[in-house]
Amino acid sequence: MKKKVILISVDGMRPDGLEQCGNPYLDELKKTASYTLDARTVIPSVTLPCHMSMFHSVTPERHGITTNTYMAQVRPINGLFEQIKAAGGKSTMYYGWEPLRDVSRPGSLISAEYVNAYAFEHTDGILTDRALAYIKKDKPDFCFLYMVETDEKGGHDSGWMTPTYLDYISHAISNVKRVIEETNGEYTVIVTADHGGHGRSHGSEMPEDMTIPMIFFGPDFKPGEELHGVSILDLAPTIADIMGVSPTVEWEGKSLITD
Repeated sequence: MKKKVILISVDGMRPDGLEQCGNPYLDELKKTASYTLDARTVIPSVTLPCHMSMFHSVTPERHGITTNTYMAQVRPINGLFEQIKAAGGKSTMYYGWEPLRDVSRPGSLISAEYVNAYAFEHTDGILTDRALAYIKKDKPDFCFLYMVETDEKGGHDSGWMTPTYLDYISHAISNVKRVIEETNGEYTVIVTADHGGHGRSHGSEMPEDMTIPMIFFGPDFKPGEELHGVSILDLAPTIADIMGVSPTVEWEGKSLITD
C-alpha cells in the first residue's frame, strides 16, 4: 500500500454539535488538518444506508439499502474493503453497532471486533483502546473505527444538541486525539459522521439530518484548509487515492486529493 489510513465514523455527529462540544482539541485539529462543516450525506439519512454509501460511493438508490436492515445488493458493487483486499492490503474494523458488519463482504477483513454499545459506559473508548492495540501490534493498512454512543446514548436517548449528546461528542474527539497522537504520523486519520439528527431522531432531508462534518489529518491535506462541496460519497475514492488502491468504475464520488 502507498499509505495507511484510519477512518473514524462518529455516528450522528452534527457540525454544530462538534463545534459546541467544548473539546479544546477541535481548535488544534482545525489548525493541523483540512476540514469541512458542510459536507452532505445521502437520503435516507439513516445509519446503515449512509455507511453503505460511505464505503461503496453510490447512493442508497444504487446499492439498495434504504433501512437499517441489510439486503443483498441486486447489482453488487465492490466497496472500499473489497478494493483494498484486491490490491493486497489488510483491513480491520472495530464497531459498536452490529448491523455494520455488512458494510464489508465476508473474507474482506483480516480481523473485526464488535462491542455492544450498552455493554459498558464509554464503549467508544473501549473500542478505541482495542483498535490502537491492534494497530500498534499488526500495522494493518486500513482500520475502520466506528463510534456509536453519540447517536444511541446521546441523540436517541437524550436528544440531539442536549448536554449529554455534546458530552458524547467531546468523548469521541478525545478518542480521535488518542488515535492521532498514538499512531504518530504512521496513518492518515479521517473523521466523519454518517448523518446528523434533530429532536431524538434522524432520517429526514432536514439540514440538521443531512449536514455532516469531516476532518482530514495527514500529509495529503493542507493544514487549516476548510473544504466545501464535499459528499459522503467522496470518502471511499479519497481513501483509495491515499492508499494507491484502484476505485471501481461504479463509484460516483470524487477524490479530495489535489496535486
